[in-house]
Amino acid sequence: MSEQIASGFVDWFQSQHGNLDSAKVGIVQFPGHGRGAVALQDIPEDYTLFTIPRDLTLSTRTCSLPSLMGQAWKEHGLHEGWAGLILCMMWEESRGADSKWSGYLATLPNTFDTPMFWGPEDLNELQGTAVNRTDLFPAEKHSQYFSLERYHLMGSRILSRSFTVEQWKGEHPEGDDAHDDDDEAADTSAMDVDPEEAPGSSAAEPTESAPVDGSDGPEELQVEADDEDSDDEDHEDPADVAMVPMADMLNARFESENAKLFYEERELKMVSTKPIKAGEQIWNTYGDPPNSDLLRRYGHVDLVPLNPPLSGLGNPGDVVEVRADLIVSVASKKVKYDLKERVDWWLEEADDDVFVLRTDCELAEELVSFVRLLLLPKDEWEKAAQKSKLPKPKLDKDVLAIAVDVLEKRLKEYSTTLEEDEALLAPERIGELSLNKRHAVIVRLGEKRILRGTLKDVRVKLIASAGTSRKRGREEEKGGKGKKARK
Repeated sequence: MSEQIASGFVDWFQSQHGNLDSAKVGIVQFPGHGRGAVALQDIPEDYTLFTIPRDLTLSTRTCSLPSLMGQAWKEHGLHEGWAGLILCMMWEESRGADSKWSGYLATLPNTFDTPMFWGPEDLNELQGTAVNRTDLFPAEKHSQYFSLERYHLMGSRILSRSFTVEQWKGEHPEGDDAHDDDDEAADTSAMDVDPEEAPGSSAAEPTESAPVDGSDGPEELQVEADDEDSDDEDHEDPADVAMVPMADMLNARFESENAKLFYEERELKMVSTKPIKAGEQIWNTYGDPPNSDLLRRYGHVDLVPLNPPLSGLGNPGDVVEVRADLIVSVASKKVKYDLKERVDWWLEEADDDVFVLRTDCELAEELVSFVRLLLLPKDEWEKAAQKSKLPKPKLDKDVLAIAVDVLEKRLKEYSTTLEEDEALLAPERIGELSLNKRHAVIVRLGEKRILRGTLKDVRVKLIASAGTSRKRGREEEKGGKGKKARK
C-alpha cells in the first residue's frame, strides 16, 4: 500500500466514525510483510489503539444486497458458507464511490501468493504437504467485477483477513428478510463476557469459519454464544464472518502478539496487550499456525529460531500429518490377519485417520495406540473391542519398528530430500528461487525436519529396546541353567 493510499484509507476510516490514534499508530510498508501498523510513539499496555463502529464491518449482516435480493438470497443458498459475503464484496466494489466501504475496498490486495493462484509447476513443489439479477449485476460489469477470478480474489481476501464478529445481545440482523421473534433472536445471539475483562467488553478468541473450496478458514475472532441447544453450539453463522477495516491492517508473526481485538456493544476496539516501543510493529496474532497453514491462508511463512531438539530457522508451530492408511499399509506386511475390522473399529471409537507430529519430535500418543491396536494378539483385540477400550500408548520394540518404517515411507512422499532443500535455501542459491518456490521449500523442509528428528528419536529407542530385550533374554537363559544345575 502506497503512502498516498494509506493516508486516504485513514481519512476514509475516520470519516466513517472510526477512531485511530494517529499520533501513536501509523500504517506503513514492511519489507516481506506488506502493509502493517507501527508504533509511532511508546505505547503502554492496555491502551486503545483504534475503535471500529460495528456498522463499519463488512458482512452479509451490514451489506444491503441480501435485502435487495429478498427471498432469492436464501433460495440460492447465499445465507450459507462464504458465497454470500464474497458476492457482497464484489457488489460493493462494483458500486464504486456509492459504496460505504469504497475507501476500504480500494486498499485490499489484488494479488495473493497463496497456492490457489499458483501454476502446476509451483504446486508440484508442495507434493506430500498438508445468481444473476441484471438490476443488481449489470452485464457490462460482469467481466470486471463478477468473474471467477474476482470470486477467487474475494474468497482469498476473506480467508486471509476476515474476523468473526458475532451479534451483540439484543442486536437485530440487518439485510435479512426473514426476521425471527425478537426475544428469541436476542437469546440466541447473546455473548458471554469474560469476567476478567471490564463489564461490557469481551476479548475474542480464534475460531474457524466455513471454508472456501475446502479450506479451513481465516484467522479470526469468536466470543462464545450463550445457547443452551447443544446441537447449535458448534454452528457458525456465516453472517458473523466480517471484513474489519483497520483491524486487518495488522500483521501476524509467531509468538509476537502485542494487541488484541475486543468487542463492545456498539464498537470493536484494538487494545495493546503489552508495552510497544516506538518503531516496533504492532502484531495481532491469534494462535501460532504452522507454515503450511500460513502459506495456504495468507501466502507467507514464518522463520524464527527453532527450539530443541530441532535447530536453525523455521516455524516452531510446524506439524506433519501421517495418514492412518500409510500405517496400515506398513503394519499389514507384518501380520497374517486382515486389519479392516480393527481399522473400522478404530475409526468408530477414536475417529482419527490422520496423526500429527510436532517439533518436539515425539510420536503422537494416538499414533502409538493405533499401531498397538493393529498388532494386538487376537484374544487381546477381542477384549479391547468388547470393552470399547483403546490400547494404551505404550512403546515397545514392535511398535517402534513399525514407526521407523512409517516415518521412512512418509519421507519418501516428498519430491526432494532434506539435504537438497537445505542446499536450495543456502545464501548463495536462495536468490535463484521464485517467491512461491522459496515458500514451498521452507514448508516441506520444516516438515522433513520433524520427520527426520522423530525418526532419529524412534531409532534410538528401538536400539535401546532391542538391547533391553537381549539382556532380559540372557538373564532368563542363565536362570534356566541355574535351575537345571540345582536339580
